[in-house]
Amino acid sequence: MDRNFGIRLKILLITSVLLSVTLSSCHNSRTSRIIADPNNLSYLYNPSKNAINPRFKVTTYSDNNALLMVKLFSGEMLFSQANESGIPQSLIEISTKLYQTTSGMVLVDTSYSDLRVNINDQLSEYIFEIPLSTEAKNRYVVEIRLLDKLKQATHHSYIYFDTQSPYNSYNFTLRGYLDNNDIFVPILKKDEYFSLSYERTRPDSLFVYYYAPFETVPDPPSLVVPQKIVDYDPQQLIPLPYSDTLALMLPAKGIYKITLGRDIEEGFSIFNLGTEFPLLESAETMIGPLAYLASESELNSLYRAQNQKLALDNFWLSCGGNIEKARELIRIYYNRVLYANYYFTSFTDGWRTERGMIYVMYGPPDILYKTNDGESWGYIKPVVKSRWGNTIRVKEDYIYFNFRKRENLFSDNDYLLSRSETLVTYWDQAVASWRKGIVFRLDNPTEF
Repeated sequence: MDRNFGIRLKILLITSVLLSVTLSSCHNSRTSRIIADPNNLSYLYNPSKNAINPRFKVTTYSDNNALLMVKLFSGEMLFSQANESGIPQSLIEISTKLYQTTSGMVLVDTSYSDLRVNINDQLSEYIFEIPLSTEAKNRYVVEIRLLDKLKQATHHSYIYFDTQSPYNSYNFTLRGYLDNNDIFVPILKKDEYFSLSYERTRPDSLFVYYYAPFETVPDPPSLVVPQKIVDYDPQQLIPLPYSDTLALMLPAKGIYKITLGRDIEEGFSIFNLGTEFPLLESAETMIGPLAYLASESELNSLYRAQNQKLALDNFWLSCGGNIEKARELIRIYYNRVLYANYYFTSFTDGWRTERGMIYVMYGPPDILYKTNDGESWGYIKPVVKSRWGNTIRVKEDYIYFNFRKRENLFSDNDYLLSRSETLVTYWDQAVASWRKGIVFRLDNPTEF
């Protein structure tokens, strides 16, 4: 039964580094429109089609009590004074459907809220809280539909969580230590202080396991290879007395797994992905993503170069043939890397993930379907036209990359590419295209 929840508005004064950087380049993008296939969510990964980019997280306070938090950014909301109060307002609709996915797809709860949000020049973020009714030992997915009425912009997302264990990440709340604001993305830099709360009871201790960074790069999609995982032991274990006001920080780049006991695998993971993340501001960090284009010897030469910036410039000049073309290649390639970091980061940089690899090389998918346990990406191939008498027929064909969600102790955003020896990927054509100075697109007939 639909319930009109009283959603509580929380005041936040500081916009996260990741979003303030990444979304600043989206402000001129066109508003997302209704697309022909309502199940096609490709706009979610296309910044030119996605005018609002909310953040979501779910916290479970008990087996039967969970909370969905929705964060909107004031710079993406449209405010108007055309109302009775004369105060600039934004009109936001949020509707949710909660499905239990332990066995099938069972609708268990719904909500709808029609909000009038008054502008406040001191705010950069607005957070709305929606209670969810759950039961123990289950998996769930929340379908969220959001509409900015004045902007006529929509957003549609699926958020996964579970109540299968009282020790998993959904039972913790990460906050900034100085401002006490909820942190939605558990990626922090050195000297960025935070606190961590366990929401069910008050434990005696926390155990912090430190793992070295996971910095491998996936193999090309045409190769059938074993999964690449964190298969090494933690380098350090630090026991701490529990306090939800204890100031913590991540002194080194890597993975930090925080649990309630030495013998408990589940817990809350926080990541230090370096001082530049999600950006690529130095030549050294810009060399890494070239692993998809350059040979191993070329990469080694770039890393060993006395002047890495000059070596990097020369690499792109050799691809583009001239400065103008090289600049275009750099702009598009590294924009894709940046957005891969935004969309697909898990326990490693987004561009290092298998979805990130496909995104960087092929661009945003033309078709995106989501299921309980995966995603399917479709890229349109050159349109085939045929004539039969006076009739011209147009046939659209796609190649698909299918990703399955992988259980991971460190992240719930980990997806693996379904590989097979018969999978047609055009990977070699993609690499050759970039190396010849042509931004690769599957629907470009010159590439075939």
